[in-house]
Amino acid sequence: MTHLQTISEYQCFDGKLGFYSHTSTTCHSEMRFAVYQPPQAAHKPVPVLYFLSGLTCTEENFMVKAGAQRYAAEYGLMLVAPDTSPRNTGIMSEDDAWDFGTGAGFYVDATAEPWRSHYQMYSYIVQELPAIIAANFPIKPDKQGIFGHSMGGHGALVCAIRNPKQYKSVSAFAPIVAPMSCPWGKKAFSGYLDSNQDSWRTYDASELVRKLGYHSLILIDQGTADKFLTEQLKPEIFEQACASVNQPLNLRYQVGYDHSYYFIASFIADHIRHHAIALT
Repeated sequence: MTHLQTISEYQCFDGKLGFYSHTSTTCHSEMRFAVYQPPQAAHKPVPVLYFLSGLTCTEENFMVKAGAQRYAAEYGLMLVAPDTSPRNTGIMSEDDAWDFGTGAGFYVDATAEPWRSHYQMYSYIVQELPAIIAANFPIKPDKQGIFGHSMGGHGALVCAIRNPKQYKSVSAFAPIVAPMSCPWGKKAFSGYLDSNQDSWRTYDASELVRKLGYHSLILIDQGTADKFLTEQLKPEIFEQACASVNQPLNLRYQVGYDHSYYFIASFIADHIRHHAIALT
């Protein structure tokens, strides 16, 4: 059993919010994550919902800003928010850019040097972290959902589409749905995955959904005042991919909303409900 360091714990909506760290065997570094245990978890195992955050975020942003605990307590869902990358790995250039390296793991398993030794975020999210949560918290391992924001929305869609048995539900806020076609994605993929376009496709939600589909309705909220909408996010590419294979998609354009956590907080209740229906 992996030894968890407790950083801090707080009572919240009659449940418990905790911040933890552990030595990751996947990323070969210390990794941190946050867990909200709803009040129901004191009496019985509960479903678990993973939230993947966006560029520059840590395990704290979602728990502090999204207002999700209230709804997780209502529906009896455990929330898990991992960090967005390994940190302090000793890789020379990891802190040089805000959209690559520290805080920008992009939820891929890096194959290029020097990143491959630590930046294994896909395997961390899909394999190591769920095993740690199952070993240390009262969850129902067969009831898992995943969602995320921006880079984390990309991660959530990729994880769910590639692991449909593991994730019963998926949703996203302003996700990077076509990373092969946008500057953020091209920068991350060329840095972490070299120039192998075949490996890029395995982390592009629009490519994946066309090839694999997903067993349930995908919920996406996108603000119309999001400054990254046209250059980086390109939801229309994912919409077309879903339409081409009759994949159920609820893509909601929210008028006047930007890319911030104010946007996430405005629609978090709908997303928690979307997952609760699938998980409970």
